[in-house]
Amino acid sequence: MEALPNRLEGKVAIVTGGASGFGESTARLFTKYGAKVVIADVQDDLGVALCNDLVSESGDNVIYVHCDVTQESDVKNAVDTAVSMFVNTFGSFLGAKHAARVMIPAKRGVILFTSSIASVVSGESPHSYTVSKHAVVGLMKNLCVELGQYGIRVNCISPGSVSTPLLTNAMGLEKTAVDDIVCASSVLKEVVPTAEDIAEAAVYLGSDASKFVSGINLVVDGAYSTTNPTYTKIIKQTFEAFGKKT
Repeated sequence: MEALPNRLEGKVAIVTGGASGFGESTARLFTKYGAKVVIADVQDDLGVALCNDLVSESGDNVIYVHCDVTQESDVKNAVDTAVSMFVNTFGSFLGAKHAARVMIPAKRGVILFTSSIASVVSGESPHSYTVSKHAVVGLMKNLCVELGQYGIRVNCISPGSVSTPLLTNAMGLEKTAVDDIVCASSVLKEVVPTAEDIAEAAVYLGSDASKFVSGINLVVDGAYSTTNPTYTKIIKQTFEAFGKKT
């Protein structure tokens, strides 16, 4: 992977949900690599605190805007803020409709969605959640075709289970306990997944290192979604019950 500290210099990133979890890690890493970052979230206290933290490290390349992504006016404001504060000849990413409005004249840009492993693995999430994550991938694929003619790349990241505050709160467990569960169920061993791993994937898809990558759903799950281990587990449990070796 490209190790240049300014690999995202000249880029402007609008990170929705940027105040915590995957979004926070992405905002931190994009800032580290030289991007100008708009943190967009409804968690104002967390967002402002993160913005202040990053400004102290990188100067005036980070701003926070209140943004409820279910409200079109908020998304429009986030993109317009990015344009007025940062954008010159380069487009950047997120906000789909309003981001494209800025990117199409520039003939350049990246829209990057976050979906979930639920977009490729069935039976482990509620129907409504699974449907919504499949919809994100479908939207990404349609947009990549529609916007490709303008030089705009559209991709998606689907994280596996990571002990973010959202997941630990939902499970009612401490971070270490969630990490133990994730690691025990992982195909790839000896690795504890973190939000920073998702942020690294976002850096790759947002940078020119992926300049010919569009229309992909990048699954970051340590190969969990590639196999169904149920058959093997049942055999092992059956053999152990009878004192036999597998």
